[in-house]
Amino acid sequence: MGLFDKLKEVFKNNKEEAVLYDKGLSKTRKNFFDNLSLLNSKYKQITNEYFDNLEDLLIMADIGVNTVMTFIERLRTRVKKENITDPSLLTEIIIDELFIIYVDEGIISSKINYNNEGPTVILFVGVNGVGKTTTIAKLAYQMIRDGKKVLLVAGDTFRAGAVEQLDEWGSRVGARVIKGPEQADPSSVIYDGLDIALAEKYDCVLIDTAGRLQNKVNLMNELSKINKVIGNFIPDAPHETLLVIDATTGQNGISQASAFKSITNVTGIVLTKLDGTAKGGIVLAIKESVDIPVKYIGLGERLEDLRPFDIEKYIYGLFKGMDD
Repeated sequence: MGLFDKLKEVFKNNKEEAVLYDKGLSKTRKNFFDNLSLLNSKYKQITNEYFDNLEDLLIMADIGVNTVMTFIERLRTRVKKENITDPSLLTEIIIDELFIIYVDEGIISSKINYNNEGPTVILFVGVNGVGKTTTIAKLAYQMIRDGKKVLLVAGDTFRAGAVEQLDEWGSRVGARVIKGPEQADPSSVIYDGLDIALAEKYDCVLIDTAGRLQNKVNLMNELSKINKVIGNFIPDAPHETLLVIDATTGQNGISQASAFKSITNVTGIVLTKLDGTAKGGIVLAIKESVDIPVKYIGLGERLEDLRPFDIEKYIYGLFKGMDD
């Protein structure tokens, strides 16, 4: 049984997940897999020109130049070693090698690092407009559905409408929102939120922050102050710092990841709007470029459509056309 057949088994007992990954990756699959099929039908033999075209195809899927170079080199080596000449035999090997590149240092868990003693604190960072507030609401909704008591803290006190937006989402998903006056010091709002979280025994605290990356020094100072306040309340917190990136921004998202990694301890990435782009290869590029695990992906607009990232389901969703 090949890797693709094994990946199919992953979905057999989870139809909802299969449909989500199938639908959410449809644009990327059409862009990548359809073009791969055309490329394989165009060439009767694997040549240097074939590899050049495959390289272009992978870069168009936003997998990232460095990742593509590594991948093509591995593919060339394997083709030579296994004496493969027919391009139609390459799809399974391409699946193998993409999987190997991602898990080269072991399977990366997408699970949240929950605190066993007291509230789990999750800090959300990211530039404005990436879907940070919506992501917080979706994760809160899922946690509440799992029976957890969730508190939201409106730490983005500078962007117009940010506090109101989080407050509105809190009402929709059934989570209490702690907020301060307009233009309040974010650390003071977070202080109040953590004080309430400890006193009222909340399970999870999800904290929104400002996304003013254009002034990295100010943002770094602000995040440093926020982390200090959190650590003083709850040792080893925040337990997660999740960077929210809009997948439709492509390589710009990787630049954001590099910038935020340089100013704070990012533990995971939430990739929103993956269903809205044909360049879903950014998942692989992020791993290669900044080595931060993608923990959640947005596969639709519904509250249920934020899903823990799974490399096996991702690759199956990317190549599902092999079944047709």
